[in-house]
Amino acid sequence: MNLTENTEVVIVGGGIIGCSIAYHLAKSGMTDTVLCERKKLTSGTTWHAAGLVTELRTGQNMTNLAKYSMQLFETLEAETSQATGFRRNGALRVATNDDRLDELNRAVSRAHGYGVEARAMTPEQIGELYPLINLRGVAGGAWMPNDAQVNPADVTMAMVKGARQYGAKIFEDTRVDRILVENGRACGVVVNGHAIRAEKVVIAGGMWSRDLASEIGVILPLHAAEHFYIVTEPIPDLSSDLPVLFVPDECSYYKSDAGKLLLGCFEPVAKAWGADGIPDDFCFDSLPEDFDHFEPILEMAMSRMPVMAETGVQLFFVGPESFTPDNQFMVGETPEVSNLFCACGMNSIGVMSSGGVGKAMADWIRIGEAPMDLGDVDVRRMLPFQANKSYLFDRTAETVGLVTKMHWPYQQNETARNVRKSPLHDRLVAENACMTCAAGFERPGFFARNGMQPEMRYSFGHQNWSGMAQFECLNTTNSVTLFDQTMFAKFRVEGRSACQELNRICAGNVDVPVGKIVYTQWLNERGGIEADVTVTRLSETAYLIITIAGSQSRDFSWLTRKLDSEAGVVATDVTSGYAVLSLMGPQSRALLEDLSKSDLSNAVFPFATSQELDVGFARARANRVTFVGELGWELYVPTEFALNVYEAIRAKGSQYGLELGGAFAINSLRMEKGYRHWGHDIGEEDTPFQAGLGFAVDLNKKDFLGKDALQSARDKGLPTRRLIQIQLEGGMDAPLLYHGEPILRNGKVVGTTTSGGYGYRIDASLGMGYVSCAEGVSKEFLESGQFAVEVACRHYPANVQLNSFFDPGNTRIKS
Repeated sequence: MNLTENTEVVIVGGGIIGCSIAYHLAKSGMTDTVLCERKKLTSGTTWHAAGLVTELRTGQNMTNLAKYSMQLFETLEAETSQATGFRRNGALRVATNDDRLDELNRAVSRAHGYGVEARAMTPEQIGELYPLINLRGVAGGAWMPNDAQVNPADVTMAMVKGARQYGAKIFEDTRVDRILVENGRACGVVVNGHAIRAEKVVIAGGMWSRDLASEIGVILPLHAAEHFYIVTEPIPDLSSDLPVLFVPDECSYYKSDAGKLLLGCFEPVAKAWGADGIPDDFCFDSLPEDFDHFEPILEMAMSRMPVMAETGVQLFFVGPESFTPDNQFMVGETPEVSNLFCACGMNSIGVMSSGGVGKAMADWIRIGEAPMDLGDVDVRRMLPFQANKSYLFDRTAETVGLVTKMHWPYQQNETARNVRKSPLHDRLVAENACMTCAAGFERPGFFARNGMQPEMRYSFGHQNWSGMAQFECLNTTNSVTLFDQTMFAKFRVEGRSACQELNRICAGNVDVPVGKIVYTQWLNERGGIEADVTVTRLSETAYLIITIAGSQSRDFSWLTRKLDSEAGVVATDVTSGYAVLSLMGPQSRALLEDLSKSDLSNAVFPFATSQELDVGFARARANRVTFVGELGWELYVPTEFALNVYEAIRAKGSQYGLELGGAFAINSLRMEKGYRHWGHDIGEEDTPFQAGLGFAVDLNKKDFLGKDALQSARDKGLPTRRLIQIQLEGGMDAPLLYHGEPILRNGKVVGTTTSGGYGYRIDASLGMGYVSCAEGVSKEFLESGQFAVEVACRHYPANVQLNSFFDPGNTRIKS
């Protein structure tokens, strides 16, 4: 072995993901790349993967990465002369009940919006495509003709061969002992006492990644689980052209393989594995058989596939795969250590994702920022508590089953709950709050009333809580509602140059009087939105920044890395220090004046300002802002005083019609107002001008991140891509929108939705989404076309506009 002492990039891990990154780096010209594999290439998870390759994902960019993987696998053999086993047999997904059929039909529509060939199937058509299936109970399905399968080990070796041809160095039996970090930056690895200095390091070590990263304080929350499949004895005359068959209601998938059938499963309650560590000698190993665990899946399979009841089992295999708490893999630069990248926790879709992930990671490493919006899988979404091994063990048992479980709107995890609670948690539960979870925070989704139980019953239509959300929305517009929004992430920025530094990071101008609140964005060099925040000036040298809970780690990392280390400015995450009690509605002023004995009139306390008030026996910072489109204040209360303030509000509230409200009502209210949600309606590839947020940008400022890109975009004229507001015709009879539904103009797809909800104040199904037009998306473009939205393979007429459908002049919030 001839290890180098210096290189540009070191990759840790020789599975298909690490090898794909090496291949793409070398192919892009970064030939000074070294990959270190602890044992043999593919020996962890890759070698026993099923090799299924599908295109459709939940978002456009993730679908694009999957489509790239497909294209790569199709051409890799010709490029490298190494067989890959690529076969485009298509994939068939089968529903055995109406709810699943609705889900699959919605997926077909989403495919149409994302440029993936797909069509809905009747039971008869399914039988023609897959003669072996027993159609009893089959309601229909979806056919994806371009889906394929590969041999994972062969694909990996093709990537290895290509990487070496382009100049990368790949070493087996080369265990990385630790990662070197200096001044907060990764600078190499140590292998058997030998240091390899590197400009950038990539962790792609599969189930070993978590523990390797934790040694240097980096959080990579993943946990291995046992994955089961069997391979039958040879089946006479079994067609090699059979599509891959998914029967998610039976937790199973079937693949024709060399005259045999492979049956795999994602059982509802899985077996987490490796909690106490993975053996050092683990290499091409399988785990002990557990037939009792697999038997329920096999029984359903023998009924669904009668030939299996007549055929013996040649192989019963159990092997480990790594899963993350939210069933999305992790990629990108870690927030704790710069120049340290990761690509791991693949949730059993590593092979099908490997091409796109490898290319995206190579581009990210090469250009220094994400090549596209990868927020769904960005490692910065993870939070420190998620590295807790007990949390991971419990959650993994559920996460495996999420692969085939119904993907309901608003679906909540059932395991590893009650991790983060606001000080009001027990009081709200006592008031019949149905708790939902976001970023580990328990928050009310709705409050059960009139004898209803605080529980969710899922549906793609109006769910059981719809009437409760309606009550909370109407109370907010008529009286006053208290929302617990403690989960907001909160950062304090302080120092002599705080104003100067934040003005360089923010697109808006934060050089404002003390007590003024500025709504603004943080942009990347392309002008894309990295964060959506409010910035409150506390003093000449101090600011309070508020962002969404799911972006806590991401935004704090972005902030601290963009601050000039020589500027004398300190950023502190004070999220846990404050509870947030929001009073929203036309009676909020009267209630808060009564509580504080202060004048809160427009003249004294105008919109977008902040003051400290006495509430109860506490001192609270009151911010006059809203995410629901009504007059209101967010009260930032030191955590230890939160219960006292809550009790004071409740004691006075009944005089003013006070009720409690939850997250589902907030979503409805914000949809009516067209308030954007980062990660859904706005993200890294969306500029403020495209998102309709140009009012939050100050191009007159001397300089700020992304200004050049925005100035160039402004000079080009009307944006060719714009976020619009959508209202379906038909009121309560119209379907609900969620995301990814195709938007059509005169019968042609011109965009897709980004979010949706029902507007109870205006009695309409609402959505937001981006549409494109080469000549620019103008009011005339919207008014001159006939618009519709495709939902579950049906088209529904829609009214569209640039402004919100409720109070577009903002008279209510400024009343």
